[in-house]
Amino acid sequence: MIKVQVSRRRVVRGAAVAGSLVVAAGGSNMFGVARAQSTRKTFVLVHGAFAGSWTWRRVADQLEQSGHKVFVPTLTGLGERSHLLRKDVDLDTHIADVVNLIKWENLENVCLVAWSYAGFVGSGALDGLGDRVSSIVWLDAFLPADGHRVVDVTAFGKAVQAAVDKGEPGFGPPPKVSDVFVAEREQAFVASKFTPQPIGTFLQPIKVSGSLQKVSKKTYIRLPKFPQPAFDKALADCKADKSWTTVALPDVGHIAMLDAPDRVSQLILQGA
Repeated sequence: MIKVQVSRRRVVRGAAVAGSLVVAAGGSNMFGVARAQSTRKTFVLVHGAFAGSWTWRRVADQLEQSGHKVFVPTLTGLGERSHLLRKDVDLDTHIADVVNLIKWENLENVCLVAWSYAGFVGSGALDGLGDRVSSIVWLDAFLPADGHRVVDVTAFGKAVQAAVDKGEPGFGPPPKVSDVFVAEREQAFVASKFTPQPIGTFLQPIKVSGSLQKVSKKTYIRLPKFPQPAFDKALADCKADKSWTTVALPDVGHIAMLDAPDRVSQLILQGA
């Protein structure tokens, strides 16, 4: 079941996705199939820690097949760019990856989608993008305040410190990919794709000035099967803010783009 809260001031439309929907404000259905979106949209999908653009491939394919423009950057030092892992790769590096993509591609009216760790990246990127981003979708992602560090809101403190002590440029992913991350059928695939995370990305405090709050259309999607207090707090804060639409997908893991690409694609389209 998908649980949704929508501001009374937000106009929602579309038919229901497969399965039942619960809409907290007004009882309206808000989700339609991807092809119901007639206006071409531009999406920038940003992946999380240890990952790469491969996490978004199924969703990106669906959005592109529906006629939308999709960009899926792999952040420096990760995925197919893991050969660029260095000690000086930090949060600013990943923020620049996203900002420069949008600027050099001359993108406007962008829907910026951030998953997990990318909540830090996306929050920082918005400060450098002016009015190029018209909507955001945060998928089980962090909503950091100025000065926050990733290491302080995750369970990787010991792994990060061990890497610092050894002088290593990065630290490894979780030792086991379990059901809270993704369905069993995908676990071997995910484990084979994970790469070490640049250590500086977790240690550098973020600098934000409130650009995220100024985005007019904002959606937060929580995947409660994955235990993370910071995401629970983000969901609660967004529910209390009428400028956000909030959604819960309780039956899929943290890497929902692999578990449920159809539903994730539809939610992203509705959030654009």
